[in-house]
Amino acid sequence: MLSPVLLAAARNRRVRGLVTSVPLTRGVVDRFVAGDDLGAAVSVVRESAAAGLDVTLDHLGEDTRDREQARVARDAYLRLFSALEEQGLAGGADASVKLSALGRVVADDVALDHAREICAAAERAGMTVTLDMEDHTTVDSTLEIFGRLRADFPRVGVAIQAMLRRSEGDLRELAGARVRLVKGAYAEPASVAFQGRREVDRAYARGLRTLMRGDGYPMVGSHDPRIIEIALALAAGRPAGSYEFQMLYGVRAGEQRRLAGSQRVRVYVPYGADWYGYFMRRLAERPANVAFFLRSLRKEGSL
Repeated sequence: MLSPVLLAAARNRRVRGLVTSVPLTRGVVDRFVAGDDLGAAVSVVRESAAAGLDVTLDHLGEDTRDREQARVARDAYLRLFSALEEQGLAGGADASVKLSALGRVVADDVALDHAREICAAAERAGMTVTLDMEDHTTVDSTLEIFGRLRADFPRVGVAIQAMLRRSEGDLRELAGARVRLVKGAYAEPASVAFQGRREVDRAYARGLRTLMRGDGYPMVGSHDPRIIEIALALAAGRPAGSYEFQMLYGVRAGEQRRLAGSQRVRVYVPYGADWYGYFMRRLAERPANVAFFLRSLRKEGSL
């Protein structure tokens, strides 16, 4: 029952003010977020590389409301690419990009132009870019922009959420692309999304089957041991290097390293000061952390 409440809180400005004002919240945030600045992100990339793990980096931020904010988000990625190149860490790395951070609310063309610049810079650095998927109202826009980017940057990828009822059809159309399949982390109505865990798991397995049968590059975004087993079975016979697993920073780190001994594993590394929305969605996925978080609030006297 807590998950829908936390997901709703992710969009609530009043709750955001409360949560972000409590210093002890940071003890939980640090489990999921690499740090507030570029230096922290580069440090995590270096540590991940030493452990045999690839990375995809997300400069946190969403719901950008004006052109200046969108330019700031774009520039953060350009600085990230330069820093990784300087450290010899860019090759094979990926950038995860939310179109809402690049100005989609201002205009789709603003987000598209910034995404083009990010994709071009990533390509020069030997990196790739994956468009994050947001709530169901943004799917058509995201896929349209993805298609336009892919015409010039064939290696660009996109995330698809298995919980959305429409995703099975979307995956059939995208089976030749780089696709990160995730279960979904937004509060969606039953009219557009499966609600039960078993329904979502079945939808995920169907989506995996579609991707693994295609000639694209499936990216299996899951920590679920059963999903990982299904993915490995479905990938039997595929060429080496034609798919990968993706897991979140701070979640099942031991399993990430274990799996990296035989598979390509990429860690989703978020960083930046605007961590609230991302943090609340991760908290909703991991109820065990809620008690720790609430204790922090009580100690601070906010509850």
